[in-house]
Amino acid sequence: MTTSVVPAPRPGVVAALFTEVTAVTGRRLRHLRRAPARVLGVALSPLVSMIMLGYLFRDSINLPAGGAYGEYVFAGGAAQVALACVGPTAVSVALDLQGGMTDRFRSLPISRYAVLVGHTFADLLVGLLGLVIVTGCGLLLGWRPHTGPLAVLGGFALIAVFVFVMVWLGVLFALTLRNVETISVITPFVVIVLPFLSNAFLAPQNIPSLIRPVAEWNPVSAVIACCRRLWGNPAATAGGTFPADHPWVVVGASLGLLFALCSLVSFRRYRTAAP
Repeated sequence: MTTSVVPAPRPGVVAALFTEVTAVTGRRLRHLRRAPARVLGVALSPLVSMIMLGYLFRDSINLPAGGAYGEYVFAGGAAQVALACVGPTAVSVALDLQGGMTDRFRSLPISRYAVLVGHTFADLLVGLLGLVIVTGCGLLLGWRPHTGPLAVLGGFALIAVFVFVMVWLGVLFALTLRNVETISVITPFVVIVLPFLSNAFLAPQNIPSLIRPVAEWNPVSAVIACCRRLWGNPAATAGGTFPADHPWVVVGASLGLLFALCSLVSFRRYRTAAP
C-alpha cells in the first residue's frame, strides 16, 4: 500500500505579504527594545518647544483671535512629533543600505514591498509612542480638549496619518541621499524650520509678510489647524485665506500627494538600490 504526500497549500499573496511585513516590523521593534531612547528622541524637540514656548513664554505671546497660548501650542507640538520621525527613519534605512542588510533582504524570496512597509509600520509605532509622551506632557502643562471623544480621537488619528506620511518621507530621504552623515545634517531642519514656517507657534498674521504665504500654505499648518478645530483649541486666524478657511482640503491634497510620491519613488529606488 502506497501513500501519497499531498503538498501543503501555498499561502495567498496577501497572506504571504502580511507575514513578511510582520517579520520585518518585528525585527525593527526588537532593535527598539535595545535602544528605547529612540522614542524619547522623537519626543524631545516637541517637548522642548512646548515647555519653552507653551509654558515659560505663555504670558508673553498673545493670539490675535484670543485664547490660552498653552492650548494653542499643543497642536504644534503634536505635529512636530511627526516631523521628528523623518530623521530616525532615514538614518535606519540608510544604515541598512550601508551595512549590507538591504542586500540580504534582496536575496531572500520575499516581496520588495514588505521591507519598506515593515520599516514604516515599526517607525509609525515609535512615532505614536512619542505622541503619547508629548500628550502626557501637554496635559501636565494645561492642555485640554473641549470637544467630544470622537472629535478628540479624530485629531489624534490625523496626527497618526501625518506621522505615517513623514515616515515615508524619511524612507525617501534615505534612498535618495544614502549617506548617514548627510542625512544627519539635513533632517534636523525639517524638525526645526518647518514648524516655525507654519502656524505651530505663531499665528500667520504675526509672521513677516514676505514669508507669510509659506506659513499659510504649509501642509503642517493645515494639519495643525484641523487638529485645533477637532480639539476645540484656540485658532491661529479668523480666516480670510483659502488654507485657513479650508484646511481639510489642503490636508487631503498635500498629504495624499506626498504619500503617493514618497512611497512610489521609494519602492522604485529600493528595487535599484545597492546591488
